[in-house]
Amino acid sequence: MKNWLEKQFRLSEFHTDVKTEILAGLTTFVTMAYILATVPNIMSGAGFDKHVTLTIMILLIIVTTCAMALYTNRPFALAPGLGSVGIIASMITNEGISAPIAAGVIFWSGVLFIIISFLGLREAVVRVIPVSLKQSVSAGIGLFIALLGAKNCGLIVANDAKNCLSFGDLASPSVIVAAIGFLILMVIKARNVPGGMILAIVLTTIVGIPFGVTHAPEQIFSLPAGIGKQFMNIDFLGALNFAYIPFLIALFVPDFFSTFGTVLGVGAKAGYLDKDGNLPGIDKCFKVDAISTSLGALFGMPSMTTYLESSAGVEAGGKTGLTVIFTSIFFGISLFLAPLALVIPSAATGPVLIFIGINMLSAMKNIDYSDITEYIPAFLCVTFTIFANNIANGICVALPAYLVMKIATGKIKKIDPVMYVLVAVCLLYFYSIV
Repeated sequence: MKNWLEKQFRLSEFHTDVKTEILAGLTTFVTMAYILATVPNIMSGAGFDKHVTLTIMILLIIVTTCAMALYTNRPFALAPGLGSVGIIASMITNEGISAPIAAGVIFWSGVLFIIISFLGLREAVVRVIPVSLKQSVSAGIGLFIALLGAKNCGLIVANDAKNCLSFGDLASPSVIVAAIGFLILMVIKARNVPGGMILAIVLTTIVGIPFGVTHAPEQIFSLPAGIGKQFMNIDFLGALNFAYIPFLIALFVPDFFSTFGTVLGVGAKAGYLDKDGNLPGIDKCFKVDAISTSLGALFGMPSMTTYLESSAGVEAGGKTGLTVIFTSIFFGISLFLAPLALVIPSAATGPVLIFIGINMLSAMKNIDYSDITEYIPAFLCVTFTIFANNIANGICVALPAYLVMKIATGKIKKIDPVMYVLVAVCLLYFYSIV
């Protein structure tokens, strides 16, 4: 077994070992565990059976993540994108679109992904993106992850009165436990304790017990629900109606940019990027991601995509696909122990996400601040990722700004023709959400 693992995942080449990969895989699982409750709850509001959705989601996570691990040898885990989950729920509840047609829209967006991925267009697009924007994508994702962690534990909340984000209730048990957890994590990282990320999560979860933040599960075991009634509940032809094109665009464009943003951002953190900011073998990652979306649609599951929380495993030392093989194993166990997995509170995972986000900001040191046409678009990418609460929004603001500034400074000859196509797609995306 040891020889097979070495041959398949090239552990020694990446200076890692099975123990490190297990801990990294567990860390990724723990930081992703919130989706066990989040996704089924959102989908149930749109009329889906919560238990069936949970079973389907876990099975798809296992299959698609293992495919990513074995085909690419990268520590990237896949799961339903929360943005697409929200879009599908809105299509069904607010727009009155049937679940089979919604599934069909997901499927055709996946087919579109598959076509451009296997034609190499996705990789070509990534290579056209300037290095400064690639680095800013990583930094923007870092801030996005940090904000996600802060929001999850209640440290940062939406202030309706001031129409902005602000501190939550700093005296609330969740925020206090998160603050203690962050201090624990800082001490552990400063002391360079092995398995520090997962240790910090476990200790913070224990700290949460007397504060009433960590709750004992009502039961430990749960049997998975049958998935037969949701399989192939899809209207392929009905989804091709011209009226659904805006929804197709709304699903496709954010997932397109978010996926390559996540892959580049996490890849940069893992040290995979070359001197031009490109990720070797990124086309393989795109192919798995594309096929996963269409596969999930057959079960009515919103777009399966590479997850930002994969960065937690990378931060914990994960370097190869073996990391997310173990993540998949833990998700498989959660299929029967979901109540136990949900014991870990957001106050315990929030500090980890904040720490990861802070570390990812280091990418900004690689921006050329002597060239205004480079650092202004990079800044826009980072800030609008946060201000507009979406990775794709940040990228779609930055690309047109980059093009305009290059033209304004007489550097039009340096612009690749593909860039014009990308900017057109960005403008089409904004038109679709106006």
